[in-house]
Amino acid sequence: MSKDKLTDYDSTTASNNTDVGGISVAEGMLPSAVNNSIRELTKQLGAFADGTDGIDVLSLADDDASHAIKLQAPSAVTADTTFTLPDGDGASGQAMVTDGAGTLSWAAPYGNRNLIINGAMQVAQRGASVSGLANSPAYIVDRFSYRRTGAWSTFAATMSQENVNTNGLRHSLKLLTTATENSSDGAALSTALEGLNLQSLEYGTSNAKAITVSFWVKSSTTGTHQLSVQVDDLTNDTYPATYTIDSADTFEHKTVTIPAGSTSESIANDNTSGLDLYWVYSPIDSTLTAGSWQNTNWYNGVSGVVDLANVTNGYLEITGVQLEVGEQATPFEHRSYGDELARCQRYCFAQARYGDGNIGTDAGGGTRLRSARHSSNASFVFYQYPVMMRANPDLTFTDNSSGTVSDYGNAGGLHIYDGGDTAWYLYDLIAEAEL
Repeated sequence: MSKDKLTDYDSTTASNNTDVGGISVAEGMLPSAVNNSIRELTKQLGAFADGTDGIDVLSLADDDASHAIKLQAPSAVTADTTFTLPDGDGASGQAMVTDGAGTLSWAAPYGNRNLIINGAMQVAQRGASVSGLANSPAYIVDRFSYRRTGAWSTFAATMSQENVNTNGLRHSLKLLTTATENSSDGAALSTALEGLNLQSLEYGTSNAKAITVSFWVKSSTTGTHQLSVQVDDLTNDTYPATYTIDSADTFEHKTVTIPAGSTSESIANDNTSGLDLYWVYSPIDSTLTAGSWQNTNWYNGVSGVVDLANVTNGYLEITGVQLEVGEQATPFEHRSYGDELARCQRYCFAQARYGDGNIGTDAGGGTRLRSARHSSNASFVFYQYPVMMRANPDLTFTDNSSGTVSDYGNAGGLHIYDGGDTAWYLYDLIAEAEL
């Protein structure tokens, strides 16, 4: 067969390659024919190197050409695709992933990679909404809170769990300004991560890791918004980053990569807060420059960022929050409701809802935790929490005891003692061990 293309040549048996463009090398040929054949082969080689033409199978032979590893395109390719390989090898156990646009990178294998708890905003044990945000932190969706700093006694805003339907996510967390507040105080939506769950970041070593935060966000106001990452106990503890809202009232997916933090200071390996994310709602100062670790606070704003507390009906709404080790965002890790609830109950347990099923009601019926008699004039209520809580929780409940109750519980369970009543019950219980 006439060999007119690079792919016509035998890569393993040289003796089969005796002609160029059908002209036998052994029998001699006209110089013009040789030149034409070489020109054609050179053209094909250049096109192959440029990626504009090539072969459907790339064969990589071993040293003696006895065997080969081949990369092959599918029999029918529907669109041109260019893959860009990562620079260097990944860490042990990492896999190669794509960003959906052909850029490949090393990342942890899928599964149990999201460090955020309740990132899909499914669990809301305390209720669906709260208005007049006087306390900080304030919670609706588990593991996410409203935070403020400064002298605000009450922020005229509503925080709520919303029903949505975007990219497989059915709930979101929304903070809405109901009356504008031109204040020098800061506010944010936040989530805190326990130090015990952050040791894979390897802070305090030369192997300190970058992290990537990805999330869906919707806002009333386009422009530059701020996400601050704060790591406890570091000299340069805050990384102010920005992202852009391009279209108002539309969910957009954002990815923010945070470079490795301190190689000399570590995150405490205990049950205290190790790292916090702040979607800054109302910044103060707004003089920072984004993009570096700094000795500052989460509420100090980057120049030019939006202050939603000073926007009529301004709001910020987030869902699908994911934080993972490395510089590559992977698809959101969906967990079952049961899995997320169990993770949340380490920090908050709400039970014994007396009445219509909502914490804080007293409409009759419903679930109560009844006392067990201890002696002729004393009794106690005991309840084992579904999971061990992060620490001995703060308790809020209502009881109908005629005496004085005392808390003898711990992180494992509720133990409320009454030395003067033998038959009583409690309800509307919230046990909180938040960070």
